Amino acid sequence: MRDLQAANPTLTTMLGTPVTDAQGRLRGQVKDLAIGTGADAGKVAGLVLKTRKGSTLVPATGLRQTPSGALELREETEPKSLRGGEDFILLRQDLLDRQIIDVHGRKVVRVNDVDLQWFKQDGLEDLRVREVEVGLRGAVRRIFQGVLPAGALEALAKKIPARVIPWEFVDMIEVDPARRVKLKIEHERLAQLHPSDIADILEDLAPAEREAVLTTLDEEVAAEALEEVEPKLQKSMVESLDSEVAAGIVEEMDPSAAADLLAELPESHSEAILEEMNPEERQEVEELLVFREDSAAGRMTTEYIAVPKTAVVGDAVRALREFDGDIETITEVYLIDDKGILQGVVPMSRLILAKPETRLDVLAEARFISCGSDADEQQVAELFDKYNLRALPVVNEQGRLVGVVEADHVIAFLRAAR
Repeated sequence: MRDLQAANPTLTTMLGTPVTDAQGRLRGQVKDLAIGTGADAGKVAGLVLKTRKGSTLVPATGLRQTPSGALELREETEPKSLRGGEDFILLRQDLLDRQIIDVHGRKVVRVNDVDLQWFKQDGLEDLRVREVEVGLRGAVRRIFQGVLPAGALEALAKKIPARVIPWEFVDMIEVDPARRVKLKIEHERLAQLHPSDIADILEDLAPAEREAVLTTLDEEVAAEALEEVEPKLQKSMVESLDSEVAAGIVEEMDPSAAADLLAELPESHSEAILEEMNPEERQEVEELLVFREDSAAGRMTTEYIAVPKTAVVGDAVRALREFDGDIETITEVYLIDDKGILQGVVPMSRLILAKPETRLDVLAEARFISCGSDADEQQVAELFDKYNLRALPVVNEQGRLVGVVEADHVIAFLRAAR
């Protein structure tokens, strides 16, 4: 018998391999490989054989490899009929040529072949997936399979640099009984990526796969990634979601970004999403929807920290701890009077270095810049450029603080205008 440990095949080289019984009678040819999921992820559950009576499944441990390269059934092994409802992945049908996410490499790739590995288990030979080939080597092997002799083909393939992804970074596929493939990303790994990286991945996927990824993510992570997606694609992605699912994600978005998104959707869909949102988040977004998109009010966020002008540093720290928005966006604390009129701006750098009992009005900027809610985008951009701002408070006609335009909002609309 051939040393199976030294003869690790690929999916391409296994497809079409004849399978005989101990008497040398042909029992079928390898049509596909079934891979386990969950605790058995990556382990070959069985080889799918094409026979005259249809497809059958035989466990890898029920086979031995003959010197000719054919596979031989062990005497005690009898193939089982394949009904199609089994919970596993078929490598050829469900994975080959599919777009998948390389979580480690933070990119979308196409599967050209799958590298397998024989190993010993309880004295029998078993098979598992080692890595996925996404480069030219796998493509060449498939193109010339059956055209070149096996030895010559493998020698040619070995001359081409390998581009592979270890199987543990491709554990993302689940097959339902209808044999449709959907992505199942491990939350911990994908959530660790920067939202911009996730957005890049989403933009490279097919529509159905985008939806699968987006709905697999935590709502907060999905919202952060969606904010980084190009506006037209962002609209398309949300339109494909159920209104309840979309509402859960939109609730976690910056109110300004959420309002911009909903304003682009058909009115019926936008209203359906708003109806599913929590009252507090819905009110914030609805208030922004009444403003022109190209105005300061249309670009501002209502998530900011404002405290009374008589407050001390300790009060601001408590407000920061209780803040429900994205704390990383906070660069300033705003001072207001009892009517909500903006009285001062305190940079975070001064706040951090001051003692808890220090009055905030002592730390406030000698002069602060603000703009009216009806200021257009160009005016806003000019203020950021002229005064090197990190954030710009927006006030209404009475001088009351109504929102804040952040630097990334300005960058976003400047990019969109190019």
